Amino acid sequence: MPLRKADVVDEALRFIDSEGLDQLTMRKLGAALNVQGGALYRHFPNKEALLDAMADKIVEGIGDPLPDTAWFDQVRILGNRLRTALLSRRDGARVMAGTFSPGANTVIGTDKAVQVLSRAGLPPAQAGWVSFALFYYVLGHAIEEQAQLGLPPDHDWRERTGRLAVEVSPQYAAALDSLSGTDPAERFDYGLNVFVEGLRRLQEKERAAQEHAAR
Repeated sequence: MPLRKADVVDEALRFIDSEGLDQLTMRKLGAALNVQGGALYRHFPNKEALLDAMADKIVEGIGDPLPDTAWFDQVRILGNRLRTALLSRRDGARVMAGTFSPGANTVIGTDKAVQVLSRAGLPPAQAGWVSFALFYYVLGHAIEEQAQLGLPPDHDWRERTGRLAVEVSPQYAAALDSLSGTDPAERFDYGLNVFVEGLRRLQEKERAAQEHAAR
């Protein structure tokens, strides 16, 4: 049966789940598919194009219909959907971070976020800015989560900082402890809530200003 583009993407994702992103090459992927490496180039001109397709596959479903609820709850849902998608694959966040050409799923998901924020009263331009700010918060958090999974079991933040011979405050030390001692999902939800609540207050302030100007 002829090798399909979707087969290449699916196998590439299975490969990074098993071996990690740093081990992925077109040659190794061709061997995993039992084809010559050159056969892959009929579907993807280079590894960067393959990574773009892998990233778009990872975020499949992000733009699915949302429940009929308040806009700020929909923003939380979108943020959690994206985090879940990125963490569903080993190095998934790094795959997404290294792409520059958005695919259909990426566009659909971003469009969904822009629609939600536009219904909340943001002009399209600002809705786009906020959508990307949300995306980068989720992406950055997921990158750190997956990086922490690769740390040795005995890794100690305090010891590592101590080797730098830098005096830190007790508050900073407590903050470092929380990075390894707190559930990443709890930290993520806290940050997402700060983001959403800040946005809600901004919208309330702007709405009040508009109502005052209309009097």
